[in-house]
Parts: sequence; structure tokens; C-alpha cells
Amino acid sequence: MRQRSVQCVSAHGLHHMAYTEWGDPHNPKVLMCVHGLTRNGRDFDFLARALASDYRVVCPDVVGRGRSDWLPVKEDYGFPLYVADMITLIARLDVEHVHWVGTSMGGLIGMLIAALPNSPISRLVLNDVGPMITVASIRRIAEYVGTAPTFPDKDAAMAYIREVSAPFGPLTDAQWRHLTEYAIRPVDGGYVMIYDPGLAEPFRQTPLIANVDLWSTYDAISCPTLLIRGADSDLLLHETAAEMATRGPRARLVEIPGVGHAPMLLDDTQISIVRDFLLTHPEADRGVPAAMTSRMDAEPV
Repeated sequence: MRQRSVQCVSAHGLHHMAYTEWGDPHNPKVLMCVHGLTRNGRDFDFLARALASDYRVVCPDVVGRGRSDWLPVKEDYGFPLYVADMITLIARLDVEHVHWVGTSMGGLIGMLIAALPNSPISRLVLNDVGPMITVASIRRIAEYVGTAPTFPDKDAAMAYIREVSAPFGPLTDAQWRHLTEYAIRPVDGGYVMIYDPGLAEPFRQTPLIANVDLWSTYDAISCPTLLIRGADSDLLLHETAAEMATRGPRARLVEIPGVGHAPMLLDDTQISIVRDFLLTHPEADRGVPAAMTSRMDAEPV
């Protein structure tokens, strides 16, 4: 595991985006793993370890999260900047194509890049996100962004994260500890979340009044696509996921029972779903989509 950063630019100056890298740094096969709204690249430690023998796995902390810089102008937090930062990172990696795993926000960033002409993404995994996002789910998420208190100790932090992230499903204590360890930082008097509370500013300034519709973006994607959905997800509805299997890249759909938004790809069952899709039928990377719908009946570990 290596920790690095790359310098990127916004409308109001320069900033550094940190990333964690696994596997052979000279491997031309690169897997980008991009996290959700208030999470960070260390969410993918288990997946990265499992795939490091096959890929150079790169897990960025999107700006404002993890080890990355916080932006001085909070209105700059948004998808245009996130997309630009990821293109800068891919240029740093000096590869023509990447495979992409994106959870929630990371999946939306991947969708936006994969829909571009001559996109560098040749295989895409969307983890519990799609082209139709409900107002109710965004409001639920917005309720806790930037509102976390200072925790007196790590146990209190883990209790909070378990509560607000309950839709992640029945994780083990060890898995919750891992998600907590890299989601907090020490301050005088205890610990705080390791993201900029200013991420909440765009939510407050432009509250959603209707569902987000990105079907035109999704329909422009042509690379092979896997869609993972938590069966109880309120952000990605089942009917949206089912439609994603029939249009655009005709995603292969796998639903995880007992999980909401979003499967965290920590246990062997979920990791195998991703591995099998990424490493089988490499000829499909030439851009011929394949449709497959299935449901995982095994309970998450």
C-alpha cells in the first residue's frame, strides 16, 4: 500500500487530492475505486487487497474528504470538479484505460466520465447508484452531512457511524471498526469526522425539490457495466435498477438482500461479485455490453 497525492485545479486555486495505491505500480491494468459522499478511499481496503495481484488499485479521497485538501470556496464542491480531478489523476497514472468501481457518489462520477466520448473507463461497476435519484434519499443523507458532533472517544464515534450508516447492512464489529478508524481524526477534546463540514453547503443552497434524472447520461455509456444494489436501498429503487438492465449499457444487476444504501464491498461474497465481473470475459472491454440480472441469496457476512 502506498499513499500519494496529485495536484488539481479548481476555479479558485490549486488543491491536492490524496489517494491510496495497491499492487504493482507498473501494472498497466488499473482499477479506480471511488467512495461515497462522506466516506474516503480506505473504504476499499478489503477489495483492494483482494484485487492487488491483478490490478494496480487506486483509491482516491475525493477533495474535501480523507487526506485530501478542503476547498476554501465550498460552492466548488460538485461533480464538475470531481470529474476534472479524476481525469487529472488518470493522467498522473499514465494509462489509457481504467476499470472503475464507484459507490454512490463515486458511481455518479464514474457514470459522468464513462458517458463522455473517448472515455478512459472501459469497465464500470456502479454500487447502489443510478440515473434516477430520489429526493427522499438525498434529504436523508443531507440530514447528517456536516452535523456530526465531536466524539469523546473512538467507541462513541463508532456508535454514531453505526447509527447513521445502518443501511450498510449487518456488518461485523471488526468491519465497523475499520470504517470508523479511517473516517475520524483526532482534535482537542476527542475526534471528529474526517471530511469538510462545508460539503453540506451545496445541499443547503440548492435543496432538491424533484428527483435527479440522469438517464441521458446513462444511455450514453457503452462499456460493460455491473450494477450492485442493496435490496432495501432508498437511493436506487428496484424499478430504476431493473430499467438499467434493459437500456444504455444494459447493466448486469445483482441485488444484495438485507442491505440498503449501500453495500460496502467488505465481505467475501460482495468482493467476489466485483472480482468475477471485472476479471471475466475481458473481450467485452471492447465495448460490447452484456445483460444479466441475478440476485444474491446468500446473506452478507
